[in-house]
Amino acid sequence: MSQITPEQAARLEWIRAEVEDGSDEHCFEVAAGEGDLIHIRQTDEPEKIVTTTQAKWHAFVLGVQNNEFDHFAEEA
Repeated sequence: MSQITPEQAARLEWIRAEVEDGSDEHCFEVAAGEGDLIHIRQTDEPEKIVTTTQAKWHAFVLGVQNNEFDHFAEEA
């Protein structure tokens, strides 16, 4: 997939996931792009953007809802 330019990223409506402590550090943001593209970034590195499709994003969200990734969030 093609990379998104900083100008394109600035025009997107980014939705930020809330963090428990209320800080803006290391927040996860998602934005819908042109066509069926979904863009993902972290607030502390906004220039690093991962792009995927809506179908793959939907599959990921379903996996989260079905607890398929809980082992990544387990506390040490």
